Amino acid sequence: MVGLVSITGIYGCNKLNEYLGDWDGVKPNPKIELKSHSITPSLVRMATGFEQTEIYPLIGSDDVLPGSPSFIYGAQPDGGGLIKNEEGKGYVMITNHEILRGVSRVFLDETFKPVKGEYIVDGDGGQWRLCSASMATPKEHGFGPLFLTAGESGSESRIHAINPFAPVSDKKRTDRVVPALGRASMENAVPLPKDAFRGKTVIAIGEDDASGQVVLYVSNGVGNLENGSLYMMKRSNNDPVETNMEVGSAYDVEFVQIDNHTTATGVEIAAQSVAKNAIQFARVEDLDYRKGGGDNSRELYFVSTGVNGQTGKTKWGRLYRLVFEKNNPLKGKLTPVADGGINPGNDLINPDNVCATENFVYVQEDGDSYYPEALHDSWIWQYNIKTGTYKPYVKMDHRRDDAAFSAKYNTVANNRLGSWEFGAMYDVSETIGSPNTFILNIHPHTWQESKFLNADGSTVSGNMEGGQTIILRGVQK
Repeated sequence: MVGLVSITGIYGCNKLNEYLGDWDGVKPNPKIELKSHSITPSLVRMATGFEQTEIYPLIGSDDVLPGSPSFIYGAQPDGGGLIKNEEGKGYVMITNHEILRGVSRVFLDETFKPVKGEYIVDGDGGQWRLCSASMATPKEHGFGPLFLTAGESGSESRIHAINPFAPVSDKKRTDRVVPALGRASMENAVPLPKDAFRGKTVIAIGEDDASGQVVLYVSNGVGNLENGSLYMMKRSNNDPVETNMEVGSAYDVEFVQIDNHTTATGVEIAAQSVAKNAIQFARVEDLDYRKGGGDNSRELYFVSTGVNGQTGKTKWGRLYRLVFEKNNPLKGKLTPVADGGINPGNDLINPDNVCATENFVYVQEDGDSYYPEALHDSWIWQYNIKTGTYKPYVKMDHRRDDAAFSAKYNTVANNRLGSWEFGAMYDVSETIGSPNTFILNIHPHTWQESKFLNADGSTVSGNMEGGQTIILRGVQK
């Protein structure tokens, strides 16, 4: 199936237009042929009402790539980014593998078929669990390409800045961290687009701690990752309690400077957050800015994942919208827009990753941490920015009643609801010339085989999970 034929042929133009609205302005690339390239079946299914979206398994841990038969696409693919291959035809997909503490590089040909893979960061070089990530590009952000992947193994973790075309011989380097982005247990570092605050570099960082922060790096000059200042978000009335903010209400916020941010320890920075009345969120994980340019570039969405049994913090998780002032990134309006505690167990459960488009926010769950009361497996929710409503979009597909499937993919006894989680979801439409096309990473934690052990070649993790990355085509934007 090539170009637009597969969708229009199945659903017809009228139904397709009703579902997607106008195409996103991407000129189709006739060389792209989206289809399943993995021997692993899709581990997800579309929710009711979204069956028009097509799913193509792209790569999984069982796959053998012709250009690198010994390469194993490792456990827990989390953050990711895709760029064109500067050394020839095709594309390069960069993915961090959380538990491995590594970063893989997969080469895809002009049709979008994976042909070769390798690790440009291994567990020794990664140092910390690497969670969500962002690919900065000259077109979108004014600098790069640069892969920012955040460490999340305690308060002294840091953020790496990785050249996606770095030689494999660099994979054990530990000097690619960015001191100016501070120390904390961090989930992602997201540079805002170059038109958000012209002439500045603004990077939003989520601190994945029980008293987590929204941290902001601001510097003069585009791509300046050395000489800026670091700030943390507080309410203008100095109230640091997360649950004192109600869903649907907007609150004035500002960013207060972190002292000695390049040299302070994570413990010292955490102490400053208390002393300076920063909002104490229940684990700020992923963040993403609204697409479409203009004022949208200053609209940021992030999740507070939730913690159990801590007064003043969300248990089930929340989605927030932060709108920066037009000419001042240090002030804005913060609104909680969704809260899983409104309908516990049936609503948001441990929201982890976020993907914002022009009209929607896709919120990916990681339901395995605190929630024995969960009533569904991990889902992706589609939040409608205009209406403020949200509904299930993608669902994990454990197929527990399929004995053969379960014997391979549901092999661990801890197979309760929510035992699989989603990693990053990101738009590749413009990069490859395929409208409404996204990449989605999946952590099927109960898929474990000895042949996947230490897939990156280091011995840091001792992990033997499998992982999967799929293509979603027909995503509403």
